[in-house]
Amino acid sequence: KDYMEETLESARSKGYVETLTGRRRYLPDVQSANGTIRSMAERNAINAPIQGTAADMIKLAMSAIWRAMEGRSFESRLVLQVHDELIFDLEESEQQEIEPLVRESMIHALPLEVPIEVEIGSGLHWLEAH
Repeated sequence: KDYMEETLESARSKGYVETLTGRRRYLPDVQSANGTIRSMAERNAINAPIQGTAADMIKLAMSAIWRAMEGRSFESRLVLQVHDELIFDLEESEQQEIEPLVRESMIHALPLEVPIEVEIGSGLHWLEAH
């Protein structure tokens, strides 16, 4: 069976789906007699494990980055998280030390069988960093 079929079957039998970290999204409408409502719940059942796992990964990476930076005299700070992106107020003199710390924290946030690619950009503003 493919991912979608297995996920929908599981959602129908359990009433929820889970992220790789075990966080649950309950979907009582997956059994609805109303086709429109049921279809929305089915789309959520397929999407939630993927998007939820991505959210879990970025939270775990942020925590690892915090722990790695804690107690050190960095002036740089993590200031914002947007979806799968972390934005830092970065002291240029600290960039060589912080970039690998961030990269490794993101790559190893969750043990996965697929490779995780991390792109790092820098600039005076967000657009320049991309």
